[in-house]
Amino acid sequence: MIKNKFLSAIIAGGLLSGMTACNPLNTNPVQDPNNPSVGSVTNNASRAQIQFLVTGLEARHRGYVFTATAGFGTFGREVWYLNASDPRWQTDWLGQNGRRPDASYFGFGANGGTVYAGAYQTIRQAYVLRDAANNTTALTETEKKAVAGLAKTIAAYQYLLPAIWRYDSIRVDVEDPLNPGPYVPYQEALAYVSNLLNDGLNDLNAAGTGNFPLILTAGWAGFNTIDGIKRVNRAIAARTFLYRGQWQEALTACDASFMNLSGNLNAGPTHVFGAPPDAFNPLFFVRDANVSTMIVVHPSVLRDTTANDARVRTKFYRRTSPVTVSSDAGTLSGQYQDNRFAANTSPVSWIRNEELILIKAEAHAKLNQGTNAVNAINIIRNAAGIGNYGGATTESALIDEILYQRRYSLWAEPWGHRWIDCRRNNRINDIDVSFDGGTRFTGFPKPQSDVNWDIYTGG
Repeated sequence: MIKNKFLSAIIAGGLLSGMTACNPLNTNPVQDPNNPSVGSVTNNASRAQIQFLVTGLEARHRGYVFTATAGFGTFGREVWYLNASDPRWQTDWLGQNGRRPDASYFGFGANGGTVYAGAYQTIRQAYVLRDAANNTTALTETEKKAVAGLAKTIAAYQYLLPAIWRYDSIRVDVEDPLNPGPYVPYQEALAYVSNLLNDGLNDLNAAGTGNFPLILTAGWAGFNTIDGIKRVNRAIAARTFLYRGQWQEALTACDASFMNLSGNLNAGPTHVFGAPPDAFNPLFFVRDANVSTMIVVHPSVLRDTTANDARVRTKFYRRTSPVTVSSDAGTLSGQYQDNRFAANTSPVSWIRNEELILIKAEAHAKLNQGTNAVNAINIIRNAAGIGNYGGATTESALIDEILYQRRYSLWAEPWGHRWIDCRRNNRINDIDVSFDGGTRFTGFPKPQSDVNWDIYTGG
């Protein structure tokens, strides 16, 4: 049973729910016509079935948004997720009163699972889409390449989630869920992501030009061509190279992405949301709602702002009364809430032009190209209304400035940039725990489902 529980965490649900539970009678499983088996869509699928897989992949692709924003944002003290009904969202995620995550850490289950198990579910669905496209006569050869390129690009993005959550070894070979590959170290996992992105780019290059052959959601508006998907692929590559410390490669990827130094800083693909039967934007909270569950701006973010910063005025909303939650670790109170979303159907960006410009700035700083770094920094500063950078141009000073600008430009985006930035620059102590008396975490242990699998298989 442990084995099947692990499998269900990896590939169950949606269009992939073809696995069966333990059955002592060993009878043939009944196939659910509303949830077709993997085999039914990987053997000469119709064009409509492949379209369903594309749409389903996009739906899975957004599953991490809430937990990555609230969880990673809490670890980096960008936000507090105040929750009176379950204070563990504060006490455990903040590491208060000596609490520390373990293999059974509650953040891995339910919502937390959308970052770890949910990412692997999305990866598996991407591979099913790739195989379905490759094994059908309903698509031309160039269309097959386009679908495979999209699938690999999204899978690569999703691999980064468990990698940054664990900041340790993860599995990357999950092609066969019954025989997954070994755990590989963090940097090796990042290298795998880079290679997968390159494979996806090669497929897209072989797909010709023009529009993507199937329907994508409105979140791909402006990027729903073969060239547009390639630019998104290179944007993810730039982020990955940043984490790998490969600065010239990051610059090259930025140049091949949709980065535009004079363009809209918000340009980029988005996760879309809608009214039922679709899902609402999980980050939207009604302004001044009388609630005891809400993501609020961390006090240190408010304390450290630059005067007249437009990002502060537009992203943070001052409530008429604070949200206050008490636990055995004390009372936390948030006066400011997220002001970025107009409605519960507003889209959520998952990589933007502004981030790419800041990646460019950091890469130039690391390559001792101070003038280029300052030029990129000034694009961000002037957009925020705080004027040109006037500080030193040493690498250390420029990195200080870039990390500060990333803190406000990328605040509470569904990735945990602040946590990752402090960790990868050996500045974990820059995370201010004085307001909550908590702990600075650098990574999280292997989930119990993986531990169980290893025990069961001897792996």
